[in-house]
Amino acid sequence: MRTFFCFLMHGKKQKNRPRASHVREGSSGSMKLKGIVLVLLGAACFGFTPIFVKTGFQYGYSLGQLNITQMVVAVLFLWVLCLFKGLRVKGLTKQSLLKIMMTGTFVGLTSILYYASMQYLSASLAIILLFQFVWIGMIYEWVFNKSKPTKVNIVALVVTLAGVVFASNIIGRDVSEFSIAGLVLGFFAGVSYAGFIFFSGKVETDTHPLVRSSIMVSGSLILVMILFIQDVPTIDLTDGRLWSIGAGVALVGAVIPPMFFAGGAPLISSRLSNVLTSIELPVTIIAAMIFLSEPVSISQWIGILLIITAIMINQLYGNTEEEKQRDDSQASFDIEKEVI
Repeated sequence: MRTFFCFLMHGKKQKNRPRASHVREGSSGSMKLKGIVLVLLGAACFGFTPIFVKTGFQYGYSLGQLNITQMVVAVLFLWVLCLFKGLRVKGLTKQSLLKIMMTGTFVGLTSILYYASMQYLSASLAIILLFQFVWIGMIYEWVFNKSKPTKVNIVALVVTLAGVVFASNIIGRDVSEFSIAGLVLGFFAGVSYAGFIFFSGKVETDTHPLVRSSIMVSGSLILVMILFIQDVPTIDLTDGRLWSIGAGVALVGAVIPPMFFAGGAPLISSRLSNVLTSIELPVTIIAAMIFLSEPVSISQWIGILLIITAIMINQLYGNTEEEKQRDDSQASFDIEKEVI
């Protein structure tokens, strides 16, 4: 799902990444370019998630089977990577571990809702609904941080909604042609994803990004196993096709992007990172056109451009000076888009 890992790369105090600020301050133009390329590649990987999910549904696999195999592969790969890099879970209390795992459940919930919406909707429409996290996140800020949206935020919201109207291709079509269940699932995937982005930026941000992500995805696996306990007996350990699809979703959604973000995010500003990750949207649309033969009209492309424009407006101009300084000091990074 677009999207699995968010706020992965930076903590508030950066004590686990002593070189990050130094690199950022003294990096040359080539280092910044390297950061931009790595973040773009990481975000682009998320765009291929629906290809594997849709393919899994076409082969008759259930929502539970796809989510379980994805999470199992992701958890195993991430913890093995932690072991290979010599990282350990240390300095964390049981309460801290629980907080990280609870935050990670948003990842699993987003995957479930996002993938479920693709059972009823095209991949291109599902990703557009997921991208409503752009303005839903403003509501989280308003409710929990008492931070009212700025005028620029409101402009970004209007542009986003206008983009949705065009991108969903509802103009001139009967609303009954769309699956209500799919629309509701897709929208709440955006709500869940916005929640993950908001809360993950507040929980144990000094923990090493890879360890933190591994714990979060472990929390996601627990949630998925509980919700789809009835699907566990149906998973054949010798079904190579199922595990290949699950591994594909895990790699492009939960493994490869964080590795690219880890290398690229510290070299550029957090706001630029957030803007660059919006490339996931057009990549998903193009991938759906090529691999799933989903038609995309001119009006839909206009809508996609409007949504990306809204993201740029919101990230580059929507924060107050105090928020910008806080963002730069925290270098909090929005992936991702942490599991989808």
